[in-house]
Amino acid sequence: MGRLQKALLFHPLLIFLFLLSLSAIAQTSNHTSDQAPDAQATAVGTASAETSPTLAQLRVMIDRGQAAEALKHLDALAAQQPIPAGVNKLRGLAFYSLNEFTEADSAFASALKDDPHDLEAEQLRGLTLFRLGRSADAIPLLEAASQWTPHTKVDPSYVLALCYLDTRQYDKARGALAAQYGFAPESAPAYLLAARFLFRREYLPIAQQYAEKALEIDPQLPLAHELLGEIALAGEHLDVAVAEFEKEQSRNPLEGGIYDRLGDAYTREGDYTKALQSLERALLLEPTSTGPYILIGKVYLRQQDPASAVMYLERAEKMDPNNYMTHSLLGQAYRGLGRAQDASRETQISEKIQAAGELKLEPVH
Repeated sequence: MGRLQKALLFHPLLIFLFLLSLSAIAQTSNHTSDQAPDAQATAVGTASAETSPTLAQLRVMIDRGQAAEALKHLDALAAQQPIPAGVNKLRGLAFYSLNEFTEADSAFASALKDDPHDLEAEQLRGLTLFRLGRSADAIPLLEAASQWTPHTKVDPSYVLALCYLDTRQYDKARGALAAQYGFAPESAPAYLLAARFLFRREYLPIAQQYAEKALEIDPQLPLAHELLGEIALAGEHLDVAVAEFEKEQSRNPLEGGIYDRLGDAYTREGDYTKALQSLERALLLEPTSTGPYILIGKVYLRQQDPASAVMYLERAEKMDPNNYMTHSLLGQAYRGLGRAQDASRETQISEKIQAAGELKLEPVH
């Protein structure tokens, strides 16, 4: 046995000092090992912060809603000479995501100067010009780039059709819409499809002409008479609307929407018995649709029966609380029942929903 071992066996103080020194060595070792990963992490973080994102990473940022942040990096790249390939297109995409369409157009124009054969940049500039209300300028770009690319998000044929409608080129619009759905341009479905879009744009005479042409080609075409009824209803030609809806009903008796439209037409005519009968049929066929509930509430209000109106309108409100018409009619119904506070609340909700909807409308298209 060595001298140190013998001393430790017989001297408690020395034992205590020996153990204390071992503890100090262990703590020093642990502290050094703990600091090493932190130092490495700091070094890695510094290196990462100094590394600029790649163009692919910047595109991902734009797609994930970080367009403003991506634009800072892209602006720095755009300051280089020459500008790296692909930067102008991504700047355009970032501006477009931020609804800054004038800047987006300029960037896409630069991208097409860099690469006149960039199909995606051509589509994006055409879409941007459409959003700027410059449909005539958008048409040549969209005509040249009508095929889908891996990054296409909006069907170029659809936007091209809207541009044709804006410039009153109705036959070309029909052709573009037919291409989107794979229809022959001169087929009955192509005419009816174009008629639907024309009706949405409130081009009623040409919409009626196209719907009638669709029926001329195929007299049994589903939903053609319904659209003609909608067009007549929009023009307040109630007798024509009812006749067209009844024709569609005879061809398509289990289509709930037909009974809803018939109910609306009968309501406007003042034939409330037929209106309620049609709307109840619509409810049975389309129990998740709010339209029949709202129209039934309207009928009962016209019949001075606010209690019955409330029953249907409250159901519609639960199904879709963001329909301003439901709240407006509920306000009228509550007022008829003497529930002034409830009536005021519903009227305010209706006005708030309407105002919010108006704020969300795009300034162009």
